[in-house]
Amino acid sequence: MPLISDKKSFTLVEILVVIIIVGILVALSWPIFTGTKERTVDKEAKANLKLLQAAEEIYRMEKGTYYPAGTTTSVIRDINSYLKLGLPISQPNWTYGLDTTSAGSEKAMATRVGAGGRIWTIFFPAASSDNPTCSGTGCP
Repeated sequence: MPLISDKKSFTLVEILVVIIIVGILVALSWPIFTGTKERTVDKEAKANLKLLQAAEEIYRMEKGTYYPAGTTTSVIRDINSYLKLGLPISQPNWTYGLDTTSAGSEKAMATRVGAGGRIWTIFFPAASSDNPTCSGTGCP
C-alpha cells in the first residue's frame, strides 16, 4: 500500500490565496458599487419629485389649490391617495413631503432614508427648466 495518495486536491495555502484575492477584488469594487447605487437612488427621487410636481398641477386644476392646502404633510398614504400616485410605502429609499405653507413657493421634498441626509427639492408651479435641486451631505 502506497503512503502517498494519487488523488489531486488543493492545499490549504492555495485555498487561502484564492480567498485573499477574492477579498481584495471585493474591497476594490465596493466603492464603485455603492456610488453607482446612490446615483440610481438619486434618479428615483428626482423622477418621483417630477411626478409629485405634475400631480400637484393636476390637483390644482381640479380643486383650485395645491395639496395639502396651506400646510405640510409627509404621510405617503395620503399623498398617494389625494394625488393619485403610487409612491413606495414599504422599505422606501426616500421619505417624501409636501409644503404649501408659502404661496408662490410650494415645494415637494425627498429626504434620503438612512444614508447621509440628502434632500432633493422641487418647486411648483412647474417651469419648463425646473429640475430638482439637492442639498445636504453627499449631493452629487
